[in-house]
Amino acid sequence: MKSRKPSIPYIIWMLVFTMIPIIMIGFTAFTDKQGNFSLEPFTKAFNYSEVFLKSLWIALLSTAICLVLAYPLAYLIAGMKHSTQNTVIMLLMIPMWMNFLLRIYAWITLLQDNGPIDMALSLLGINATYIGNTGAVILGMVYEYLPFMVLPIYTVMSKIDPGLIEAAQDLGSNRFSVFRRVIAPLSVPGIISGITMVFVPSASTFLVSQYLGGTDDIMIGDVIDKIFWTDQNTGSAISLILMILIFVFLIIMNLFGDEEAIA
Repeated sequence: MKSRKPSIPYIIWMLVFTMIPIIMIGFTAFTDKQGNFSLEPFTKAFNYSEVFLKSLWIALLSTAICLVLAYPLAYLIAGMKHSTQNTVIMLLMIPMWMNFLLRIYAWITLLQDNGPIDMALSLLGINATYIGNTGAVILGMVYEYLPFMVLPIYTVMSKIDPGLIEAAQDLGSNRFSVFRRVIAPLSVPGIISGITMVFVPSASTFLVSQYLGGTDDIMIGDVIDKIFWTDQNTGSAISLILMILIFVFLIIMNLFGDEEAIA
């Protein structure tokens, strides 16, 4: 019988930093400020249903854009020489070494009125507002989370057996057929992982909409961040609902993964 001692630190970590906080949030969500059982926090939480829906919509749209950009990029990287792959992945990860807030400030500088983008496009006769709207929020989220979509797809693609591709070519498949019949199906696990890694933080993110969005672009993460200072019960209820929605999303994505594994 194998020893389970190596798993003890992970169990302790999960208990202290995951399970106990979730239990505390659940307890606070179902009580009032006096500590008595109450469903009032959920009643107040559902007042933010429009913010919930908009947050999920922005998260889905950002995830879709990340997938469209990341898949061909991961495909190109996987086809490069091994040394070149490492260099490109390094370049992709370098921005992630910088503080999250600093990267947002960088986009504020780029998108603000009379900023580099505004001045460059003004020379072409294009005048518009590039910050303080939903488009700027989505742009910021795509920039922040694109590497989390690229890396799992690239990892799966780089592990595809070249013999499978050669066998398909020997059987008369052209490059498009090889991609459609071999590469695309085998890369689905990476796609599912990437979608999960981008959608989950996108749905619960905050600060991006505060700095890049307008007054109508507030997301549910910003609501939680703001309301927790004055009403922890309602903030906990909103957090619990968001966790349930994300958990349902993860279950759905796992079902897709299981279907691909069976196929």
